Amino acid sequence: MLKKALFYKNTKKSKDFLCHKNSHFSGLKNKIVQCQLCPQFCILKIGEIGKCRARKNNNGELYSLTYGKPVSINIDPIEKKPIYHFLPRTFSFSIGMAGCNLACGWCQNWSLSQKDAEEFDADYIRPEELIKNVLKSGCPSVSYTYSEPLVSYEYVMDSAKLARKKGLKNILVTNGFVNKEPFEKIAKYIDAMNIDLKSFNEKTYSKFCNAKLAPVLETIKSAYKKGIHIEITTLIIPGINDSSDELEKIAKFISSVDESIPWHISRFFPCYKMENKEITPKSTLENAYKIGKKYLKNVYLGNI
Repeated sequence: MLKKALFYKNTKKSKDFLCHKNSHFSGLKNKIVQCQLCPQFCILKIGEIGKCRARKNNNGELYSLTYGKPVSINIDPIEKKPIYHFLPRTFSFSIGMAGCNLACGWCQNWSLSQKDAEEFDADYIRPEELIKNVLKSGCPSVSYTYSEPLVSYEYVMDSAKLARKKGLKNILVTNGFVNKEPFEKIAKYIDAMNIDLKSFNEKTYSKFCNAKLAPVLETIKSAYKKGIHIEITTLIIPGINDSSDELEKIAKFISSVDESIPWHISRFFPCYKMENKEITPKSTLENAYKIGKKYLKNVYLGNI
């Protein structure tokens, strides 16, 4: 039976005690903490929650609000991630936790990513229970997906370690906005990644995502160097990242890492803060595909 999460309840009697201290933060004066998981570097007073909505200052310590609390669990075709060149035609046991360290106005999964973790009444599932369920399902892989898995870093790490011991593959579907040190540690247990490359313009990342481009590019290059299978996804949004010049820059960058890396060009549908935007025209997607094929071996159109 799944047990309810008990956050911040300091009782040693409970084996499922979830006062789970985060692994990447530093303490400042007056019990203020600075999170060092991602390039947001949130500075939080007691009781404050980070921009990711998943990490909270609890009396001078930084704790996870999502540890053991997947709010979406499904068995998906691996191609839905989308990942086409790793364990093709298999199913992946997919979990998602609340929160994201970006704030994209076009988010296609905003009801999960742009809400506070505390808004969800999720059952507590220990990493051991999770992996038992994966094994029962017969899926050869676990995908940490739907929202941004790395803001639930500790839960993903613990689950990925157990999955690796059981012979399962670990897949991250991520925005790649993470600092070098934590990524170095978790990368040891990751077999494949789909990384969102939302734009090739720092201003776009800053204005629409409250983030930066450079760390994402570094994550892509680092993952490749570590031998992790990677595929890239770009959601094409009219008037924001659909110019031929920008699409060419994206394709050239991916090719500079490896021309065999698959590039998934995805169609935008109006939602969240961009309900008044138009659907990406088919002609725009076709143009992006032609540009991609100039530099890359594997280009795919999605959401069509």
